[in-house]
Amino acid sequence: MEKQRLRELLEQLHEELEKTETVDQSTGEVLTDLKQDISRLVQDETSIEDEQEGLTERLNDVVGHFEEDHPKLSMVIQHVLDSLARMGF
Repeated sequence: MEKQRLRELLEQLHEELEKTETVDQSTGEVLTDLKQDISRLVQDETSIEDEQEGLTERLNDVVGHFEEDHPKLSMVIQHVLDSLARMGF
């Protein structure tokens, strides 16, 4: 059940990432990397367990990056992190 919820959150995060307009090169690079990671997970090309450590680390690194300019995106990232934590990641 939790794994399905995580996939739903990842899909929601991917949608939010697609809507986000970049304002600088750094933000653009962060968005590109996250979109690629999440696309791979959502499409089930790799299992969440195989990618969880790297994904958790990357999401923790970027959550603050979006807080001010993209609060909804930051909120979705935090939900994904919370879900990963509940799953023991």
